[in-house]
Amino acid sequence: MDCSACTPRRPWELPFLAVPEEVAALRRLLRTHLALWGLQELTEAAQLCVSELVTNVITHVGPGTPTTLVVSMRGTHLRIEVHDPDTRALPTLAAPTDDAETGRGMTLVAASSERWGVQMLPDRKVTWAEFATGLNTSNGHIPNAHVSGADRVIGFPDVGRAVGSEVSNRLSAAIAEAAAVEVIAGLLHWLRAHGRDVDEVLDRAQVRFETEATLLTKG
Repeated sequence: MDCSACTPRRPWELPFLAVPEEVAALRRLLRTHLALWGLQELTEAAQLCVSELVTNVITHVGPGTPTTLVVSMRGTHLRIEVHDPDTRALPTLAAPTDDAETGRGMTLVAASSERWGVQMLPDRKVTWAEFATGLNTSNGHIPNAHVSGADRVIGFPDVGRAVGSEVSNRLSAAIAEAAAVEVIAGLLHWLRAHGRDVDEVLDRAQVRFETEATLLTKG
């Protein structure tokens, strides 16, 4: 696929106060954002990472600490960062006992991510974790035979070439999306013309899509 027509995954950041009530909201926001980026398969690991890093700030720096969540692409890796103003101590991996109720936070982050680390800056500490995406480029799609087939049907690579380099990537993607809608609408008209139950077919397609997406995530 020609990823010159893909929508860039631009970094985003969210300042917040590190209190327990914010953790659930951060997890929901991250789920939504990763869905928009087409990285749903990383949701569970990324949510765990954010939960543990924010809890670490609450526990070791203090409730109500001004904190910032930053989500970005580092090459083909998803990168999660939590910034806090404490520059006194580094998070470390602990070896908690089986019955310990705390001390597992960074161990869970290390286990769920490909790599993690801490950067000490003059005014803040940045604790980060990175996750492999399976992408070929930071703006690309995870390899998927169904996606490649759809590209051929709607002519997505040709759209990017047709609009020319002077047109933004976002516009190219919008044109391709409109083409996809036309293809889907045409198929629905064909189904109805042949006496098929359109809603039933859509339901089956949705179930199949979700099943295959789950299998791809596990694979």
